[in-house]
Amino acid sequence: MYHIERYKRNPVVDFPERTWPNKQIEKAPIWCSVDLRDGNQALVEPMVVEEKMEFFELLLKLGFKEIEIGFPAASQIEYDFLRQLADRKMIPEDVHVQILCQCREHLINRSFEAIEGIAHPIMHIYNSTNTLQRDVVFNASKEEVKQIAINGVKMVKDCMKKYGRDDIILEYSPESFMGTELDYALEVCEAVIDEWGMASPEHPVIINLPNTVEMTTPNVYADQVEWMITHFKNRDSIIVSVHPHNDRGEGIAATELAMLAGADRVEGTLFGNGERTGNVDILTIAYNLFSQGIEPHLNISNEKEIADVYERCTKMSIPPRHPYAGELVFTAFSGSHQDAINKGMQAMHARNNPYWEVPYLPIDPSDIGRQYQPVVRINSQSGKGGVAFIMDTFFGFHLPKGMHKEFADVIQKISEEQGEVAPDQIMEEFKRHYIDMKEPIHFRKCQITDTELDDGSFATLARCTYTANGIEKYFEGVGNGPIDAVQHGIEEALDIQIKVLDYNEHALRSGSNAQAASYIHVLDVATGRTTYGVGISSNITRASLRGIFSAVNRLFYHG
Repeated sequence: MYHIERYKRNPVVDFPERTWPNKQIEKAPIWCSVDLRDGNQALVEPMVVEEKMEFFELLLKLGFKEIEIGFPAASQIEYDFLRQLADRKMIPEDVHVQILCQCREHLINRSFEAIEGIAHPIMHIYNSTNTLQRDVVFNASKEEVKQIAINGVKMVKDCMKKYGRDDIILEYSPESFMGTELDYALEVCEAVIDEWGMASPEHPVIINLPNTVEMTTPNVYADQVEWMITHFKNRDSIIVSVHPHNDRGEGIAATELAMLAGADRVEGTLFGNGERTGNVDILTIAYNLFSQGIEPHLNISNEKEIADVYERCTKMSIPPRHPYAGELVFTAFSGSHQDAINKGMQAMHARNNPYWEVPYLPIDPSDIGRQYQPVVRINSQSGKGGVAFIMDTFFGFHLPKGMHKEFADVIQKISEEQGEVAPDQIMEEFKRHYIDMKEPIHFRKCQITDTELDDGSFATLARCTYTANGIEKYFEGVGNGPIDAVQHGIEEALDIQIKVLDYNEHALRSGSNAQAASYIHVLDVATGRTTYGVGISSNITRASLRGIFSAVNRLFYHG
């Protein structure tokens, strides 16, 4: 039994001046990937140097200009990795390498050794400021915790003099910011900026406000971020960064609201890998921006390549329902969804709509390197629209609307027995039930000519050869066209009475080997039963006649 009385609500922010609820996101933030540090330290098997190299190259290819590569003062692997980046000149001039370091003298010294020869690195120092850790971890006063941050800045400045560096970009994080009293968080950050003494609009300091452990709803985090922004003394000399985690499953929302609140910069990881429930997923935010027509300033058009490198290097798998990247996110099993997707795509193409507007698909899968083929999959929950969509998009058969349910019922029975039905199996069933429905009567050939009637008018004469249970036979029929003539001839030959209710045809493919498909809707006059027959051939008349024989076989011998 759980004990709800052990938990208390986290306070909200008394901030009626908030403006973020009335804003819209209008541009992408500055992106900083922390995959090689925060993401890596959360792996069961941390990446080796070669894997970190491959991941680093992926981040460059995606367009990241700020990359936190690790904690080189605390790990020999991360130190060696950074040195390889420098020695092999793998860091482009416009990319800032960021390293993380606690506010300790020996660690900061070691970090400066690691960044030798690397231009314009970001030195990211931090210490925890929140109420709980001050009490139970550090047993320190507010003034003592603030002094840790100030001393960290002094150490960085001392090392800059020692190593002759004047190109260091300072980043400071009051770790667990979301659990820190706002006035105290501001006091510590202002003390850091004052001690740095070099912040200007041309050379801003980065103040990173981590949502280290999600403690409450995203709107509260947005309030905290905007409160800080409105109270900074020199806002134009500060890049306000956010580093959200996902403990409540709201990392994306918290980040987007923080952007509305004025955050300039976002630290996160690909696919949200990170401690506990993960960091914020940068790719999802970028795709969200893309879906709103906002340039994300990341090269995210090949999601599969990104996912392949990520899964290979991290040995993590992407959940099938992960936004944008999951195997099933552009898949619809529901029949009503499938029908809406089908109609939406047809309408968009028919209207030549310049905007992507398809129900249930917020973006065009092909824009991020996905395929249309997996969009609709068929199971027992699927309907007629989904089966028709598969036949159209995979195989080029534009089934008449009246045929949708008839064929969907065939697939429904199979899916109820075995579960999901793959497109290739759907096509095999279509052949078996329609195209290859050639027994017991099998169309062989037909000669179509004009014939003069007794009244001097002309009609169509059809002389057809067919087999019945393997025995070759022959009939003639006269009508106002090939289909009508064959209908009359087959009625007399088989002693049946039928009526052609509808006829559709279309080309299956172009070129010298082009084929046509015909769909014949036929009624058995005696019973009132109807069915469709399908024929294909390079000759449209032959395709139509095969369709009639297919329908007759279905109506009278396989019903």
